[in-house]
Amino acid sequence: MKKTFILFLLILCYKTTIAGEIHGVVINKDKGVSFASITFLGTKIGSQADENGKFILRNTPNGKQTIQISSVGFKTKQLIINILVDKVTNLNIEIEEENAQLREVVVTGTMKETTINESPAPIQILNPTFFRKNPTPSLFESLSMVNGVRPQLNCNVCNTGDIHINGMEGPYTMVMIDGMPIVSALSSVYGLSGIPNSMVERIEVMKGPASTLYGSEAVGGLINVITKNPSKAPKFNFDFNSSTYLENNFDASTKAQIGKFDVLFSGNYFLFNRRWDINNDNFTDITLQNRISLFNKWSMQRPNNRTFNIAARYIYEDRFGGEMQWSKTNRGDSKVYGESIFTKRIEMLGNYQLPIKNQKITFNFSFNQHQQNSVYGNTIYLATQRIAFGQLLWDKKISNNHDALFGATLRRTFYDDNTPVTQISTTQNAPDLIWLPGIFGQDEVTINAKNKLLLGIRYDYNSKHGSIASPRINWKFSPNKSNIMRLSLGNGYRVVNLFSEDHAALTGSRKVLIINDLKPERSYNSNLDYQHFFTFGKGYGNIQLNGFYTYFANKIIADYDQNPELVVFDNLKGYGISKGVALNAEFSFISGLKLFAGTTFMDVYRVENHQKINQIQTPHLTGNYAFSYALNKIQLTFDLTGNFYSPMRLPVVRAYGDTRPEYSPWFGIHNIQATKRLPNGINIYGGIKNLTNFLPKDPIFRADSPFSQQFDPSYNYAPMQGIRGFVGIRWSIF
Repeated sequence: MKKTFILFLLILCYKTTIAGEIHGVVINKDKGVSFASITFLGTKIGSQADENGKFILRNTPNGKQTIQISSVGFKTKQLIINILVDKVTNLNIEIEEENAQLREVVVTGTMKETTINESPAPIQILNPTFFRKNPTPSLFESLSMVNGVRPQLNCNVCNTGDIHINGMEGPYTMVMIDGMPIVSALSSVYGLSGIPNSMVERIEVMKGPASTLYGSEAVGGLINVITKNPSKAPKFNFDFNSSTYLENNFDASTKAQIGKFDVLFSGNYFLFNRRWDINNDNFTDITLQNRISLFNKWSMQRPNNRTFNIAARYIYEDRFGGEMQWSKTNRGDSKVYGESIFTKRIEMLGNYQLPIKNQKITFNFSFNQHQQNSVYGNTIYLATQRIAFGQLLWDKKISNNHDALFGATLRRTFYDDNTPVTQISTTQNAPDLIWLPGIFGQDEVTINAKNKLLLGIRYDYNSKHGSIASPRINWKFSPNKSNIMRLSLGNGYRVVNLFSEDHAALTGSRKVLIINDLKPERSYNSNLDYQHFFTFGKGYGNIQLNGFYTYFANKIIADYDQNPELVVFDNLKGYGISKGVALNAEFSFISGLKLFAGTTFMDVYRVENHQKINQIQTPHLTGNYAFSYALNKIQLTFDLTGNFYSPMRLPVVRAYGDTRPEYSPWFGIHNIQATKRLPNGINIYGGIKNLTNFLPKDPIFRADSPFSQQFDPSYNYAPMQGIRGFVGIRWSIF
């Protein structure tokens, strides 16, 4: 009897741990995926689909289980199912092609929703998951992971920076939020570090001129930050990380339904208040920062799929760099040198589709105010900038082969400061006010299934510089789904904004000298892009090759070599050239290994009096990589990321006995991270940044005191942060 009872218990235990069977089919676009692999995570139980995608799993554990489905050329998918004892579970599992990225929606290249595969202009999409391979507190630092895009620190004291695309300096790069010119001119110097990752759904990068659609500043390329859609955002998202440098970054967001609106609330707080001086020059290696950013977006879907979105953001930052003994009582005096910058910034942007029957007409609008209270030693800089922008778009499909877009824009820029830039006399100030109305049109012509042509032209009238026209043409040739070739020809223009380029004069105690009335720059650009997608035995990949060439006329030059006490602005009496090639390669294996590597070779220079002069702080060769390996059974991922740079020309002050090398050495910054995925959407991560502990030498030159004309902090080519560890926790609830 006892033996019978024990046998009964064993059978019962067996019955409660083993379910019946799982019958299913793996499909893609209603077709079975042949020989797909189906496995239970954390077990050895698995199966393989037949040639029609059908499979059977026997002796499966009961309760909630996670199965993983993978196949060459398709995205790996994980699915949580609840298995009941003695029951047959039927599953119909759909997986996506890995090349589904070709169907991702983009808006930047044509100002209307299209897919990467169909876009005549080459666009690169970057998702937050890509940036999490090397977590950073702001967009500015994150972009170092993008091939051909380089965040450049321009001052070793206040750590101002800008974004270089294909070697062209920051003023040539337009940074937008939801297609609106939010970050420009004055705000481009400090505003880039105030864009947190918590508000970002994706980032679209377009290399090459885009003045036809976006006007001035979009000469070298543009970065369009697409904010999260409240209806698709997580119900709750939390991310906190800290480093051994005591940098603390906190991101959080939540969404709610208020009336007919989906609402997203997002906030970021970054605090770094530890003074470091590893090179013992009595100056802070990196600036102290106390920054808060609040973002709120309301979205409503109206009848006939019309949308209405409105968003607002507030930023406050207290930033300091300078001598180690500086205190706030020294702000603006001549005793202890410090650079203290207070920034207050508000933004508002939105779009509304007009209720006009059978027509898609959208009104976009934005407004931002940037207030800055700064001291650079004993130089006080006070400035206010306001930009109001309105845009009316008419998206009109003329026929099956012609898809047109027409637009009218109006931009008003107000700028005032306490420098000679806006002073008529010592007692009278004249704020800079620019009106910029414009119209544009484009026609996307589908010639046949393989060829597409995009023709566009823009006309702007600048209240200071008069009429400016910018045409462009894009051609896309795609013989099949695996190969895409794009050719772009365009013309762009740029109107100078002095502060965005002469902040080095304030921090380096130089004076600004404008030789003549500055004329708008003109650029003539060509860009050839080829991309190939392929699959191989145990994975898939794609290779992208891009060649670019830009010729500049009337190039506006900030000359630091003519006189060590001046920054001389003038239109170049010659021409400028930016040319190069870029290569990206990406591979993904079913084993869990993913590899990405990119490199850009470029030559950026100007020719003046028959002499070639290389652009400062622009290396000939840059590269980046990201290697990831996922151990799915234990839910652990390793990421190795990094950048490398060839020597670049640096600003030296030979007139005052500056003996520092004119060119930087070869160098690289490398990082490693491990991420552990826990139940309920919790991730714990940690790692090491700057594994090789690289630090630039002699970043600050001062033959005398930092208040003298000999003081120069612009000799910069790499961050002044050595090796450091970091840890963080991330939690998302959908």
